[in-house]
Amino acid sequence: MTHKLRVIDLFAGIGGIRLGFELAFGKKMETVFVNEWDVYARKTYSANFEDSFEISGDDITTIKAENVPSFDICLAGFPCQAFSQAGHRKGFDDNFKGVSRGVLFQDVVRICERHKPKIIFCENVKGLLLHNKKKTYNAIKAELNRIGYSVFEQVLNSKDFGVPQNRERIYVVALNKDEFRGRKFIFPEPTKRAVKLRDIIEQNPVASKYYLSEVYLNTLRNHRARHEAKGNGFGYEIKDWDGIANAIVCGGMGRERNLIVDIRQTELIPTTRIKGGINEEAIRKMTPREWARLQGYPDSFELKLADVHLYKQLGNSVTVTVIKAIAEQIKQYLCDSQKHKMERVC
Repeated sequence: MTHKLRVIDLFAGIGGIRLGFELAFGKKMETVFVNEWDVYARKTYSANFEDSFEISGDDITTIKAENVPSFDICLAGFPCQAFSQAGHRKGFDDNFKGVSRGVLFQDVVRICERHKPKIIFCENVKGLLLHNKKKTYNAIKAELNRIGYSVFEQVLNSKDFGVPQNRERIYVVALNKDEFRGRKFIFPEPTKRAVKLRDIIEQNPVASKYYLSEVYLNTLRNHRARHEAKGNGFGYEIKDWDGIANAIVCGGMGRERNLIVDIRQTELIPTTRIKGGINEEAIRKMTPREWARLQGYPDSFELKLADVHLYKQLGNSVTVTVIKAIAEQIKQYLCDSQKHKMERVC
């Protein structure tokens, strides 16, 4: 009987971390449990992964560790908003709908302390590393140490891993001390392949609904002018096709920081309720598919929901190409450290 690495996916979002690991491990891994409390994220996840079980939509704080199936690897993209520069950065004091998103990491610890997986993998915003004078991250690291893990972290930029997006995130790999016996984890080196926005832009002209109205464009200009007068740098940005995008952010906000000029659509007739006509400079926001490509998702990844949900989901997601590169390193560590046990993944 062929065994597979058993994986759980916590704070799963639309499955970007899982996808990166599947691209690295192929059929040698099996996802046995998924938790995501956002109903719309679960819909996108279900459209792209076939499992014999239903995704858990429960509040993770109510999930009993003993009810989670045994597993070898824990994937956990725990909420970033509590530590993000785009948010209020309240950390452990954050409150969202009665839940502190900053302390939800403790539920990852609680579940992993029970099951003692070989690997715990986490992703979060860069701000986590420096939040509260590093006390927040040091507390997280101390908890992982306490339950028997050596912890390694690295800030990596998506633009260095085959996508045209300037997105720095912290990646954490925790190795079970009993399994790896003092080995240090080395994160992957950046790839040499340069990718530009023109490499991910839709091949055909996009619908007129993605083009800004003249009224809204003037609003953005006035807003930027007010901030510039105060010495601030806030404002919309029009990106060059031969450049790269700014980070697409949690919640799907900030589409105006990644506008492009696209003259290919000649039928600029409003199809939605907008104030005034469509701008004559052919300035548009990127489509959800273009955002998906910025995050390294293949075009085979299904995007079936309304745009408002997709922008939020993709902004909250991970860059799949970065995850895949780290997962390939993890796979090699498993093969090198326990060849007699781990032949099934090598």
